[in-house]
Amino acid sequence: MPTRVLVAYGTTNGSTAQIAETVTEALLKEGVTAEARPARSVTSVAPYHAVIVGGALYAGRWHRDARRFLRRHRRDLAERPLWLFSSGPLDASASERDIPPVPGVRRAMHRLTVMEHATFGGRLEEGAKGRIARMLLRSGKGGDFRDVPAIEEWARHIAAGLPPG
Repeated sequence: MPTRVLVAYGTTNGSTAQIAETVTEALLKEGVTAEARPARSVTSVAPYHAVIVGGALYAGRWHRDARRFLRRHRRDLAERPLWLFSSGPLDASASERDIPPVPGVRRAMHRLTVMEHATFGGRLEEGAKGRIARMLLRSGKGGDFRDVPAIEEWARHIAAGLPPG
């Protein structure tokens, strides 16, 4: 049976969902059975051999759906390999250097055995939801800072380290 991987994500404006889809597509190309799902829609991680959880960053906090997912499934997540990613810097910093996880993610990493955490640039474009997002857009801080080749490389790295199903 092939290894099955869940890529769960918390997003508000869709950028983190698109990163999760990119990770999933890269895993599929590596022969891994994978699916991306909104974190709030996942009722069980039991069918999966490994889990990747991504959360958008808002004001230095990981998306609520991603935080809740880790709490809700903590017992089952402790029994399988777990990777985390954050998305959000609205500049090229995530492509230029390793950005440490925000405090809430760091705490989760200590509570659970996390293989690795990565931070990817985010995207904020016209029509984004939320007062802070609109303020950022008005101040000229919007744009798309996702580094798709880096995201794909990270997913390939994960695929290479997965245990056999």
